[in-house]
Amino acid sequence: MSQGTILVADDDAAIRTVLNQALSRVGYEVRLTSNATTLWNWVSQGQGDLVITDVVMPDENAFDLIPRIKKIRPDLPIVVMSAQNTFMTAIKASERGAYEYLPKPFDLKELTTIVGRALAEPKAAREVEGPEEGDEKIPLVGRSPAMQDIYRVLARLMQTDLSVMIVGESGTGKELVARALHDYGKRRKGPFVAINMAAIPKDLIEAELFGHEKGAFTGASTRHAGRFEQAEGGTLFLDEIGDMPMEAQTRLLRVLQQGEYTTVGGRTPIKTNVRIVAATHRDLRQLIRQGLFREDLFFRLNVVPIRIPPLRERREDIPDLVRHFFVVVEREGLPAKRLEPEALERMQAYRWPGNVRELENLVRRLAALYPQDVVTTALIEQELDQAEAPVVTESEPSEHREDETLPISVERHLNAYFASFGNQLPPPGLYHRIIRDVEYPLISAALAATRGNQIKAAELLGVNRNTLRKKIRDLDIQLMRWNR
Repeated sequence: MSQGTILVADDDAAIRTVLNQALSRVGYEVRLTSNATTLWNWVSQGQGDLVITDVVMPDENAFDLIPRIKKIRPDLPIVVMSAQNTFMTAIKASERGAYEYLPKPFDLKELTTIVGRALAEPKAAREVEGPEEGDEKIPLVGRSPAMQDIYRVLARLMQTDLSVMIVGESGTGKELVARALHDYGKRRKGPFVAINMAAIPKDLIEAELFGHEKGAFTGASTRHAGRFEQAEGGTLFLDEIGDMPMEAQTRLLRVLQQGEYTTVGGRTPIKTNVRIVAATHRDLRQLIRQGLFREDLFFRLNVVPIRIPPLRERREDIPDLVRHFFVVVEREGLPAKRLEPEALERMQAYRWPGNVRELENLVRRLAALYPQDVVTTALIEQELDQAEAPVVTESEPSEHREDETLPISVERHLNAYFASFGNQLPPPGLYHRIIRDVEYPLISAALAATRGNQIKAAELLGVNRNTLRKKIRDLDIQLMRWNR
């Protein structure tokens, strides 16, 4: 007995075949078409229990078709597939009332799970008011699976007021995610107000959050509206929430529990209507164990957690990000640039400790400082080698170095080298002799320790693989003895 009829529309015959086999195997009756016209005829005749449709079809875009379908059959679940895996695709699918959005290529097991869940849920029409037509700005960039997961979560959260906790390393774009949640959600007509806990003196945080009355403390010569009041009807973004002092945490918890607050020096409770989005690069659970963060506040804020991956975990997004930032800087009046393919590969191999912010800064630097239209691999090598070079000041004690083993080895080699000249000055050409006499044994030792594995040797030395290969070539280090 059939578990339901699935209407599939996709102009790719291979996709139709795969979906037919996967859905038929679990007991669904499947009807296949390559165009939107046939799909519309089936739906208008009352056929089908669920629709799976591609966005781009020969005769009509699914985003134009879906509103017509929802008008005559508001309870019909629609799953949208797309190879245009952007944030705006996920948002448009949500705005049009799609049940779910799946980026191509998709996981068949996940698809069948979504179909089963959609058919099992009670039927309920969902009316969504989206941003103004034609608003095509892209606040988030990336097509990696990790970013697709974020897009889908954000699309589900747009029409809710649930508290969200955004976690990620510095520079990953936590505030951009918070702004996207606001700008494309039901509170977008209200204000978006951000406050960074780490940037405000601890004794002023409560006054900044909740405002203060005239004379509440020394220097309070006038009444001051706090961030809650400024964000009324909109979204309050609490960045670096892990740096909030315990006293302020207690007051914030009370606001979240009771929906009201009092200003510093005030007595009259003030009702508040804001959505709270918090962010941190710190491990809040560890802070809870250390007694530095309230567990009850954590659970109030962490209703929906969103983890923003570091750039090194989504290297496939780097080409899109580079193109995006070049467009941005060009709009700002800087010269247009493009990258050599090998230069882009070098950028994808870099670890990006500063994440997307570091990448954006590099693009701005390339556009502003270098006259050539084409950014070469050599230029990228130069920039990233400088970024990878350790910064050590004279006053910095060696025990605070991130990796002291290699620097101490270098120091010992240099000391021994200079000692070999006694009290005499070294001969001319000192720089090149040091390069030869110090780098050669260090690189040889690293290759010997890793049995000629250049990737592991580069990690051991703390240099990029391309840099290591160039050094091996320039120093004429023979690899055959480790490759036997």
